[in-house]
Amino acid sequence: MKSKQILVIFVFGLFFLSIFSQNDSSKPNVLFIVCDDLNDYLGVFGGHPQAKTPNIDKLAAMGIQFVNAQTNVPVCSPSRNSFITGVYPHVSKDYGWTDLKKQPVLKNNKTIMRLFKENGYITLGTGKISHWNNDTDWDEWGMSLKNNYGPFYFDGEKKIALPTVPSPYNEIGAVDGSYGRLSDAGISLGKNGEKGWVYGWSDEPMRYLNDDDRDLMQDELHAKWIVEKIGELEEKEKQKPFFMGVGFVRPHTPLHAPDKYFDMFPIDDLKLEYWQAEDSNDTFWDNNFDTELKGPRYNRTLLESYNGDRELAIKHFLQAYLACVAFVDEQVGKVINALNESKFKDNTIVIFTSDHGWQMGEKNYLFKNSPWEESARIPLIIKAPNFKQELRVEQPVGLIDLYPTLIDLCNLKGDNKINDKGGDLGGYSLQPLLKKDFKNWEGPNGALTVVGNYGVKTSTERQNFSYRTKDWRYIIYSNGQEELYNHNNDSYELNNLAELKQYQSVKRKLKSEVLAILNK
Repeated sequence: MKSKQILVIFVFGLFFLSIFSQNDSSKPNVLFIVCDDLNDYLGVFGGHPQAKTPNIDKLAAMGIQFVNAQTNVPVCSPSRNSFITGVYPHVSKDYGWTDLKKQPVLKNNKTIMRLFKENGYITLGTGKISHWNNDTDWDEWGMSLKNNYGPFYFDGEKKIALPTVPSPYNEIGAVDGSYGRLSDAGISLGKNGEKGWVYGWSDEPMRYLNDDDRDLMQDELHAKWIVEKIGELEEKEKQKPFFMGVGFVRPHTPLHAPDKYFDMFPIDDLKLEYWQAEDSNDTFWDNNFDTELKGPRYNRTLLESYNGDRELAIKHFLQAYLACVAFVDEQVGKVINALNESKFKDNTIVIFTSDHGWQMGEKNYLFKNSPWEESARIPLIIKAPNFKQELRVEQPVGLIDLYPTLIDLCNLKGDNKINDKGGDLGGYSLQPLLKKDFKNWEGPNGALTVVGNYGVKTSTERQNFSYRTKDWRYIIYSNGQEELYNHNNDSYELNNLAELKQYQSVKRKLKSEVLAILNK
């Protein structure tokens, strides 16, 4: 009798252990992929007709595509600080380049990685997730952040723009002032102190003889690391759920890639987006920002470098940008293929996005950090188990919504604060939109972007805001000037309707929605 009781207890013990293991393994894994400076120049997002992104397009077909997703800040550091903490920039007053660990508000918030760790996940990451890492957020980290940017061309004394970049654009420097093929630098023997390619700020040499005989670029190394980690996790018998993040740097400047990606986009065959010479005449950016800032200055300098020939100038820059987009698409493909060939395929949430967009000379502006569609709109794809595939969602959403979405989808416990000095969670879970259940969407009608005035670090009133709904973009500058564009018939935002009498009620409604978010 005693032995039978022991056997029964043993069997029940195995049963409950099995149930526990199933419950633990049933927690969805997360693969988070973020690119840098990537606008809507992707096949599925239709931003440029010649973009070649088969891997990202394939991912979109497997998931939900948010066609009106917006950044909450159209510049790298504050955008990333915001979406990994779930705190709006106007709440944290983080408008510039501040280490998350030192930012007065955000240092009191948990990153989404930390929240996953607290919920029993293993966290693995590489690349550029944020500008400054907190090592305690990650169980394993890949490539050093110092190596991320570039590669840069080193002339034997300092990092400079490629010699093939014309003057005066090359005088902007090794980061924003450089674009071109890897072969344009000639042979790099990979020896310290010699001319050639170097990785990021570390000055570690990158060997390059030709496209088939070279060291891997940073994003290739990030993809390789993620693929290897997926393989390592597969071999483990006892499995914890994972949060895996990879930050690809392309198409951030400098716009360098192997020759084959440039060959995809012959200069003579390139098409330029519609452009209107006087398009900036009814805008108010110049009245609120210094015209010597990067956007207008880079545009002027690029045109000057090609003797005022706008078409030729933009085509050279565009070729490099599209080449870098095609390059990063291939790296995304490596990661997604590794996931799809693994046992994690059916139990992993995949999020693909960018920190903000990029303006390609529209409104005489060549950079990010503008209030218009090209800078504010971002690609966003979510593939989640048990949710419909190939769904296009037109409801505007923001990067701020990713944090609460992951809490919801992964049933995470706890909040985004370390203490009461942290900022409140600002966004809303996108889960209803994944089901196409718009009636249960609790978020605002549109998505809010702040175009920061970096000289004013604490005053919300001195900032500039851009608000995108399905039909409208409304911009209000710090001096009170406004812009209003109807996206039903003006997708290029050419005609500012803000002063026209028949649109005053629309403008008042949109302004009230902006204030509701700011005063939440």
